[in-house]
Amino acid sequence: MRSAVLAVLVLAAVAACGPSRRGPAFGTPREFTAQEQEGRVLFMRNCNMCHPGGSGGLGPSINNKPLPSVAMRTQIRQGVGAMPAFTDEMLSDAQVDAVIAYLNEMQEEKD
Repeated sequence: MRSAVLAVLVLAAVAACGPSRRGPAFGTPREFTAQEQEGRVLFMRNCNMCHPGGSGGLGPSINNKPLPSVAMRTQIRQGVGAMPAFTDEMLSDAQVDAVIAYLNEMQEEKD
């Protein structure tokens, strides 16, 4: 009984240390489709090192350059400038489609 009272007092003390009121949530949580989620994982694995979060890094920013899907596919498959080409062995057509779906979703979110 004594330990239960002590536990309640500890929880009350911890709760009292936090803010009395929380502010609004920071942004809206994103809900990706299965394809967009796969694209996100593939982007993080293959693209994020040069385009961190879609911003400029070693490569240019891709957040502010909306392109038609066919142009994105061409850049991914053939490479542009210092960007390497991603062959069928590196990314399947379905995986390229997933990356494009993710990038399109990220573009729509910024608008």
